[in-house]
Amino acid sequence: MIISNKFKTASTYALVCLSALVLSGCANKAVVSYGDAQAVETTDINFGSTDLQKVASQMTDSLLSSPVVGTMTANNRPVVFVERIKNKTSEHIDTESITDSISTQMLRSGKFRFVDMTRVESVREQLTFQNEDALVNPATAVAFGKQIGAQYMLYGNLSSIVKSNADKSDVYYKFTMRLMDMESGLVEWADETEIRKTKEKSTFGW
Repeated sequence: MIISNKFKTASTYALVCLSALVLSGCANKAVVSYGDAQAVETTDINFGSTDLQKVASQMTDSLLSSPVVGTMTANNRPVVFVERIKNKTSEHIDTESITDSISTQMLRSGKFRFVDMTRVESVREQLTFQNEDALVNPATAVAFGKQIGAQYMLYGNLSSIVKSNADKSDVYYKFTMRLMDMESGLVEWADETEIRKTKEKSTFGW
């Protein structure tokens, strides 16, 4: 059988196009893999996961190792209300994640109990339903006024100072926390930790 040159040319062109599409698809295919959640994050100068882990860990360690807190928790587990960290930086930072990390580590220590104020409204709605709805057996309903009030409040601030010019950027973060006795208003514990990040313009302009 004789195959014309025109047919051969068309076949070759189609094969080249198909190969190009396959190679292009392979080149653009994203590869997803698991990373180390504790690894140091250095993608940019902004507040990141490594900074969150650092401040949460340092503050929790300082609180739990405090002699005052040791005496306070020697014979009982005080009830603490953890207020959401106030973000006083110019960045959008999920300070609730810092609060959650600190609360979790404190609870794991077995020295504290917590009042979750972020769920107060949901609890109120549920208690109202249990006590006022005819569908709920009154004998099993949780009575109003039985919740335990917080004895201490843990609160803090995250602030920053940013300085930059054409060649260098410098960001200084300061994270402070305090534990206050709700009855007396006395601050029983306080500490702070600092983070400084710098970014310099590459000599090669990259």
